[in-house]
Amino acid sequence: MRLFRPKLPAAVRAALDLEPGERVLSHAATADGGYVVATDRALHLPAGVRIGWHLIEHARWEETGLLVTGTDGSAHRAAVPEPGLLPETIKERVTWSIVASRHVRLGDRGGVRLVARRTPGADGPDLRWDLVFDQGLDPADPGLRALAEQALEDVRRSLGV
Repeated sequence: MRLFRPKLPAAVRAALDLEPGERVLSHAATADGGYVVATDRALHLPAGVRIGWHLIEHARWEETGLLVTGTDGSAHRAAVPEPGLLPETIKERVTWSIVASRHVRLGDRGGVRLVARRTPGADGPDLRWDLVFDQGLDPADPGLRALAEQALEDVRRSLGV
């Protein structure tokens, strides 16, 4: 038995903002005729939206399709009636980007999750650190931010990065 995987249409590939050496891993058509394309470096959504794997906070499949939340708080939806291999590819690539994830308490009110992520396509160990504060905490609070930054330094030192 041979599995059939349709090729990405040439016009769609040509319209993508691919970096040199970037490879398409999987794709699926959206309900409105667009495409969601997963490469080794990023998720490409309709309307020219490109999100590096290290910039995806959450990606989940709902009844209506894909919902992607960026580390900057942005949200993107795409109705994908037949996702094919996209769910597995997206999960694998987002998971690949995470090098370390630690939750640290910052007093009685909660804490912060410190997440180190690989930057796809970067030469060498280029890590990006995200600080994800527990719900109800204000990331703009200078005292809280100072505690989180100290916790980050402690985690980096313990990991040797």
